[in-house]
Amino acid sequence: MSVNVDLSGVLRPVREGNAFEETVERLLTVIKLGLIGPGERFPPERDLATQLGISRLTLRDAIGELARAGYVESRRGRLGGTFSTYTRPAPNVGELRRLATEHGERLADALTFRFAVETGAADMLAQQLAASGTDPRRDALLARLAEVSAARPQDYRRLDTLFHLSIAELTGSSMLSTACAEARMRLNDLLNAIPVLKTNIAHSAAQHEQIVAAICAGNPGAARTAVAEHLAGTGALLRGFLA
Repeated sequence: MSVNVDLSGVLRPVREGNAFEETVERLLTVIKLGLIGPGERFPPERDLATQLGISRLTLRDAIGELARAGYVESRRGRLGGTFSTYTRPAPNVGELRRLATEHGERLADALTFRFAVETGAADMLAQQLAASGTDPRRDALLARLAEVSAARPQDYRRLDTLFHLSIAELTGSSMLSTACAEARMRLNDLLNAIPVLKTNIAHSAAQHEQIVAAICAGNPGAARTAVAEHLAGTGALLRGFLA
């Protein structure tokens, strides 16, 4: 399966002096956020190299290292390419405690950053849809909502990430997409270490529906409020497990 999301917010050009290291970082971000899930294929090498502003040799070196580390595999033939093989580890209390020790003091800053960029993205997309008539972006957002609402527990975090990042992506701003992806990545390990709680998933599903309804109705204020309430719940859950 090939990837069907816009990766431009994450796969932005790297700096020449650290091209290899930053390429590895960009590809790992795509993998760990689940923008390309297990068994899904990266875009062709020529497209990746162009997007990252690097040579195909540098890209192949980075892919080779990720393959040796078990994150991707390369397949030959007409249906070949580079495929993600990464599976998110099961939640682990010991790992959560370790992460809390290492990152707990940065949690408030990361939550503030996420609040600012995600409420802003929802506000902007609602404004854009308010000024348009029939717009395919509504259908795209509803499709992401349907995917996360129907997600199995083992797929929930990845599809939740795709849902949230799609709001920024649909604004058409690559800078906003980059900021939202960075905000999610700062919290990614902590979120992945938390068990998927059925009651929380049901609550989140209702909040996701409120977010989408407000955006599709072109109501920026309601969209901001819905996202803020949703992120407040996520923050409470993280603080509770880290306490």
